Amino acid sequence: MDIDINRLKECREKIGISKQEAARRIGISQPAYLRYESGDRKPSLQTTKEIARVLNTSVDYLVGNSADNNPTLIEISKVDNSELFRIVELCSQMDEAHQKKIISYINKFNP
Repeated sequence: MDIDINRLKECREKIGISKQEAARRIGISQPAYLRYESGDRKPSLQTTKEIARVLNTSVDYLVGNSADNNPTLIEISKVDNSELFRIVELCSQMDEAHQKKIISYINKFNP
């Protein structure tokens, strides 16, 4: 699975982190990350998934299978963000009609 190095760099820059910080967040060495971003090395599928999670995008976007750079998975820690975790927890218990009402309401605050 080949990561598009331009998309990798774009996603890293979009969230405003250095190559060193990207490596730290992904849990790999800086030289390993530098080889991924230069195209000299291909990450494993597991590492590609972690890169996508850290850079807030999807694996499909990183490998060029999608033009949509939005993530397909968002991880929310109860410890780090208890309020958002609780919101997601409550919404997951609602029926689809109520979820849509909540989304509509939230969209009013996020034009």
